[in-house]
Amino acid sequence: MSKTATLAKQQMKDVITSAINKAIQNGTLPEGDIPEFIIEKPADKSNGDLATNCALVSAKTFRMPPFKIAQAITENIDLEDTLFTKFETAGPGFINFFLSQSYYSKVLKEVEEEKENFGQSNYGQGEKVMVEFVSANPTGPMHMGNARGGALGDCLASVLDKAGYNVWREFYVNDAGNQIEKFACSLEARYLQIYDETVPFPEDGYQGGDITDLANLYNDENGDKLLNVSSEERKKALVDFALPRNIKKMQSDMAKYKITYDKWFFESELHNSGAVKEVVDILTKKGLTYEKEGAVWYKNKEVVTKKLLAEGKKQDYIDKLELKDDVLIRQNGNPTYFTADIAYHKNKFDRGFTTLIDVWGADHHGHVMRMKGAMDAIGYDGDKLNVLLMQLVKLVRNGELVKMSKRTGKAIQLADLLEEVPVDSARFLFNTREANSQMDFDLDLAVKEDNQNPVYYVQYAHARICSILKALEKDGITPKDCSESDLDVLTAPEEIDIISHLASFEDEIISAAKDYDPTKITRYVTTLATLFHKFYNACRVKGDDEKLTQARLALCVAVKTVIKNVLTMFNISCPDSM
Repeated sequence: MSKTATLAKQQMKDVITSAINKAIQNGTLPEGDIPEFIIEKPADKSNGDLATNCALVSAKTFRMPPFKIAQAITENIDLEDTLFTKFETAGPGFINFFLSQSYYSKVLKEVEEEKENFGQSNYGQGEKVMVEFVSANPTGPMHMGNARGGALGDCLASVLDKAGYNVWREFYVNDAGNQIEKFACSLEARYLQIYDETVPFPEDGYQGGDITDLANLYNDENGDKLLNVSSEERKKALVDFALPRNIKKMQSDMAKYKITYDKWFFESELHNSGAVKEVVDILTKKGLTYEKEGAVWYKNKEVVTKKLLAEGKKQDYIDKLELKDDVLIRQNGNPTYFTADIAYHKNKFDRGFTTLIDVWGADHHGHVMRMKGAMDAIGYDGDKLNVLLMQLVKLVRNGELVKMSKRTGKAIQLADLLEEVPVDSARFLFNTREANSQMDFDLDLAVKEDNQNPVYYVQYAHARICSILKALEKDGITPKDCSESDLDVLTAPEEIDIISHLASFEDEIISAAKDYDPTKITRYVTTLATLFHKFYNACRVKGDDEKLTQARLALCVAVKTVIKNVLTMFNISCPDSM
């Protein structure tokens, strides 16, 4: 919460503690240790600005009914030199406090002084956190799931950064293993089919038109030079040609999406360094592997069962999961994707990251527990790996499901989306629904330039304030430095509602960081825009009272500052005019 809001809560706690001690001293309450109590914002504004349950939780300590304890406390409350004007008891023993006008003035001064730093905190205390997101397979174009994951992951990283964490963004490139072999076989077949249409295509090959396009592109540049070489040489040449192009396209798409990674980490690095073999050796030394049918297996069932039992899960619950062991090394001697993934997450911890956050599709649900278990098995804390599971995205136009691109007639990819929908709109809209909820992405809404489009609605509030400031400047009225007493004239309900909302900005960021939920911030800023539009319709900024005009200008500037802070944090443009 803002420094002013923190101060108010601390003052309230001190006032209550002092009142209880006074009541004990004068005999109104018996001797006893003051229990922990909470201070929170009531759901109903008529119940004050802050409320406490101190009387209710003290019933056992003081062996009295809560309402009598509340009475004893309130008889000894002194609000002098605090940010509160009054208090009252309610219900079975709640005590409600009401903030003074000076509280709201202090909040506005705080926004004015901190400007772009308003909302920033040291909650995370610089903890090193890695957010790995998108990590799309480089054998084909990125899809809608990647579009959602990109927006969620990038904005989550921004929230964590604002909350005081040391954040690192990473993209894991699967440029090794079975999928690359499949990629190679698919490219080879399409290349050979240019010269002989009867060449069979692998049953499990990649059917996408992009494979054909890449084979044709290689042929355009190099002709038939691969016809008379070995299959291995041909496949290597095609992969060496095609894979860098796919990766470059991914990097280009991410850049267009306003996403910048600290590192693009290549799976091949793990294989070349021996890191993949190392995790197999570690698990083997711990007695967690065995050989069967020429393959090396990992005792996943044993490890995960042990972990779940330690967490208090019942055996019948575990049995229903139908846990199975996993292959680490195939019969052909090649490690599985799972083995490389263990090595990758080990590498993350080895680089000093203490919390790992992965953004995965919901279809990876079963992979979560086994990866956490594998981290425990090799000597790390699996609970420090946090996975954000993301549900599917459905594209909708005119209320109907859309699967094909108008331009290409093929399945819509991330690149197609970014050609049709403004990047700002995509980034904001993908952050309006929690990751664990299925999402209908409305293409019509995303391109609308009216208040139905949430990002336009928020941007318009910022532009509207800029317009107000420009119009008043033409009339010779510019914002002046207001003292706290100058701002005390902001007493209209619409003004108080805005300032209360501004005061909660830091709290909302911390909450979003704790829950790994950046959608809380899009909701926050949308509400702020709504409160501003409501204020603008109810209160004239320019009036005959110069003091009130200046105070309202200060309020407008504060709203403008916080909207800009949110949009800048989410790497969304913040126009001065629309």
